[in-house]
Order: sequence, then structure tokens, then C-alpha cells
Amino acid sequence: MDTLTSIRVFRQVVESGSFVAAADRLDMSTAMVSKHVMHVEQRLGTRLLNRNTRALSLTEPGKVYFERTKSILEDLQQTELELGSLSTTPRGTLRVSYPSFGAIQRVADLLAEYQRLYPEVIVDVSFEDRNVDLIEEGYDVAMRITADAASLPAGLIARPVRSIHFVLGASHEYIRRHGMPNSLDDLSRHHFIGVGNLDSLPLKGPHGMLEVPIHVAMRYRSAVGVGHAAAAGIGIAPLPVVFFEDTAFRKQLVPVLTQFSLREATLYAVYVSRKYVPLKIRSFIDFMLERVPAHPEPALPINDDPSPRAAVALNAAEVGDGR
Repeated sequence: MDTLTSIRVFRQVVESGSFVAAADRLDMSTAMVSKHVMHVEQRLGTRLLNRNTRALSLTEPGKVYFERTKSILEDLQQTELELGSLSTTPRGTLRVSYPSFGAIQRVADLLAEYQRLYPEVIVDVSFEDRNVDLIEEGYDVAMRITADAASLPAGLIARPVRSIHFVLGASHEYIRRHGMPNSLDDLSRHHFIGVGNLDSLPLKGPHGMLEVPIHVAMRYRSAVGVGHAAAAGIGIAPLPVVFFEDTAFRKQLVPVLTQFSLREATLYAVYVSRKYVPLKIRSFIDFMLERVPAHPEPALPINDDPSPRAAVALNAAEVGDGR
């Protein structure tokens, strides 16, 4: 059994707080994680971890060994990064965290283009609407959306990629059943799909920002889940503009009150500041900064007549042009 690998596994067990969590992060079985830790303990001739069914803790020798090996492994990682940066070909596994709204065809096409350019990089993408810890969870890059750059974690590099626009939208079926709202006052009689704990909508109109109370019929904590719920006819929802062109949604969704929009947000590429950035990370960041802004957001299918009959006509037009 490789001793260096066993030391890395031991470190991950300590940092994760359990054998199960370490196994999940290392993509190996819990039994194999346990064997690696036992290998280290047998090699040293001392117990490093106190184990029971509910928790584990470091023994005194374990604390010393963890601190010493942590420093050694960090030096080794830095050396590997410095040598790797001299390579001319990006390679290896690139772990990316992406907001769930990115689980659409446009982003899939983008990632496919990156993979064609850099076939030796395996892109491992997690679509999740949470702030991951890049260092603790082993991510290389996190794509994050925020309207406030100050909310991004300190100590990391955050590169703005593009603006993301959100508007209200609903399904054609919902509009047929409940009617198209003509004004903000009409929104009080409509059902909404809430994003997290949101109970009002910050809408930007001709005269500035307004906070509009809403009746929430269902809550979602996933952006792509909100899109599917809107397409299912549950209610009106704040949606990214790109949803209206996506193959999964474009025949189902229609924008609502397009003279109002939600607060604009920015998509950032976030990564750990290093003196030597591995080529797999650098190539991905450069690719996103170049390609994403080059593909503008789609134009909304503006509906000038807010009547329910117009919504039906718009639906027929979309079907007729093959979209």
C-alpha cells in the first residue's frame, strides 16, 4: 500500500471528521479509507485516532503527526503546482461548482467546447446553489452569482464573467388559467414560486426599484428547480433570461411584465489565489472569460398585448416557427 496515499487519506479523515465523509470526498470505499489509516498506524506502531460509533478524535501522537504531515503535504502540493505550471498541456480532473441555473443546454455546449479544446482535462461539474468551500471541499473553480461582490469570500480571486438578467415568467398554461397580469397591482392575485425564503420581489421599473409583496404557493431552493416548477404551471417565478431560449423551457415559458426586471447580478469565476495556478484552472478561467461574454443573452419574446388571448397566440407562434 502506498504510504504517501495513506498519509493523504489520514489527513482527509481528520479534516472531514469521519471515515464516511473522507471516503465520499476521495471517491473510495469506507473500507479502503480505514485500511489506509491502519496502514499508517501499523507503520508508525502507534494509534493516531480514537474511534467510536459517533465520533473520532486525534490521539496525542496523532495530533503531532497530523500537523507535521499537513505541512509536508502542503509543501509537496506547492512543488507539484510549480512544476505543473511549466507544462504546456492542461490535464487532470477539474472540479467545478456551478449554480443550478447552469444545468441548461447553453452551458453544456460551452463545456463541450472546452473539452474539445483540452481533451486531457476531465471536467467534474456539480450544479448546486450554495457557497462551497473551495479548499475544504476540493473544488478548483466555483462559478458564483451575486449582486454584491463584497459577499464573495475574502482571500479568493473572483473574476467577473458576465451580467445575468432575471425577469418574471410563467407557463403558457398558467397564463391561460389565470390571465396575464397587466400591472404590478395584478400580481397580488397570482401564485408565485418562491426562491428560498423570499416573500417579496425587488423589481426594477421605469421609476426605480420597488419591493412587491407576493403570494408564495411553493418554494424551491434550486434555480433550475424554479424553472421546472414554472414550466409545470405552478405560478409566476423570477427566471434567468437564458431559460427562455433553452430547449427544456422555451416552448413552455412566457415572460411576464417585461417592463420590469429583477436586480441584475454578476456571474463570477472564483478560485484560490496561488503563486502558480495550474494550467487546468488557468485554461478554464481564460476560456470562460473569453467565450461566455461572446455569447449574448437571448432577446426575450416580448408580448406587447398582455391579454390571455395574446399568450395563446404567442404560444402558437412559437410552435409554428419550430422552436
